[in-house]
Amino acid sequence: MKPQAYVFDAYGTLFDVYSVQAKCEEIFPGKGADLTRLWRTKQLEYSWLRSLMARYENFWKLTGDGLRYSCQFLGLKPGQEQMEELMQSYLALAAFPETGQVLEKLAGFSRVILSNGTPAMLEAVVRHNRLEGQFDHILSVDELKIYKPHPAVYQLAVDRLGLAKENIAFVSSNGWDVAGAKAFGFTVYWLNRPGAPVEELGVQPEAILKSPLELLYIP
Repeated sequence: MKPQAYVFDAYGTLFDVYSVQAKCEEIFPGKGADLTRLWRTKQLEYSWLRSLMARYENFWKLTGDGLRYSCQFLGLKPGQEQMEELMQSYLALAAFPETGQVLEKLAGFSRVILSNGTPAMLEAVVRHNRLEGQFDHILSVDELKIYKPHPAVYQLAVDRLGLAKENIAFVSSNGWDVAGAKAFGFTVYWLNRPGAPVEELGVQPEAILKSPLELLYIP
């Protein structure tokens, strides 16, 4: 049965978190790739750890904390202006090339972002990529003060849409997010661009996609 709504993760799915590498490389020549990868890793680690510790801070704070740790680990010493430039680059992430096309093609369905990002972060990146009007809802974990993959986060989309979870298609590029959404009960499509193995968490997505355009051809 065709889903009645499509719920998208934002970071890594619609928007390329590694597009910050250009700014990282500009500020720290030869270290841009290492900084970009570690920054993303720590950002996610802090979301999981703070959820487990019940010590919530919003995703903007975690993004800054992850950046500071990563710079220290790599022996980099950015000034305040450079830190601000790096942080601002997260508000101007590039959308993946297919993002706008897929959203337009799915205009007959409810289209939702469900993300760890703060409302301000999500609004900024949507505006930067001129995707205003493409979403019926932009939902942030900030409402709940806990991060994915907690079931309450996925329930937020169910409550807002007023649909049974089985009628909602969830799309993410993050294997851990895919596992959380499937365990919750969504119909899940994993946007697995790099061809990574399925996480060993006891659940499988309905389909594994190389491109979001494949959503248009799923019966």
